[in-house]
Amino acid sequence: MPDQTPDKEQDKMKKRFRPKLTYANVVASVALFLALGGAAVAATALPRKSVGPKQLRPGAVHSIAITRGAVTAAKLGNRSVVVGKLGPGAVTPGNLGNGAVTTDKIAAAAVIAASIKNGVITTNKLGNEVVTSAKLGKGSVTAAKLGADVAPLLGTLRTGQTLRGSFDLGGEEQLTRGGISFQFPLVNPPAAPEANILKESEKTTACPGLAGGNKQTPEAAAGQLCVYVTATKGTTPVLSFDETGVNRLGFGLKASFGASTDNQIQGFWAVTAP
Repeated sequence: MPDQTPDKEQDKMKKRFRPKLTYANVVASVALFLALGGAAVAATALPRKSVGPKQLRPGAVHSIAITRGAVTAAKLGNRSVVVGKLGPGAVTPGNLGNGAVTTDKIAAAAVIAASIKNGVITTNKLGNEVVTSAKLGKGSVTAAKLGADVAPLLGTLRTGQTLRGSFDLGGEEQLTRGGISFQFPLVNPPAAPEANILKESEKTTACPGLAGGNKQTPEAAAGQLCVYVTATKGTTPVLSFDETGVNRLGFGLKASFGASTDNQIQGFWAVTAP
């Protein structure tokens, strides 16, 4: 057996465990380098505009990664902002263009009474036949809603309203009578209206006279009946209230003349409810 010294034995052991440089070893080392630190170098070395939508993973760009003001109107596609993307109060009156809200943009029942300001809907905003009887609530048209020139709709004349008419008495007799009925009876007062007979030109506090350009609008104060004589014909004509008197339904007149001839008394009357 040849002699082998300890040093020779150690050299043989070192050669046995010394790694050999192979292609596989080189590739593995490069891969490990890139995994540990090469990614940062590769990222900084990317050329401009080399990362597009295809290189981005879903959800890769989130709100924190977007600079304030980066998303402008020009960056938004048509119809990209839908209803579900708008937060409460996002659209204010200042964001609406003139004429943006048209009738076809308003949903059914979207405009309710609470949404309408006082005085917004005026008479010129209402179309023909817009307010029909079906649109009026029960009891919505009250006496307070009627103008002063509207005839009463109740069974009696309202306080302060005036009825007017004319009378004509005469004939071949020395005494003629006539009865006048009110179109609307007066309210049932404690006493009948106070009766007054005046000439055409006369005026009193109770009976302010004949108004209007043609003097055909007799006036009467509240609780007063005023009879104005405007024309007479015959011998000493005298007009008075007859025995039936004055009540809430009407009154009676009596005309007397000095002779049996062609006699006549004409005029106007007015009564105002107390």
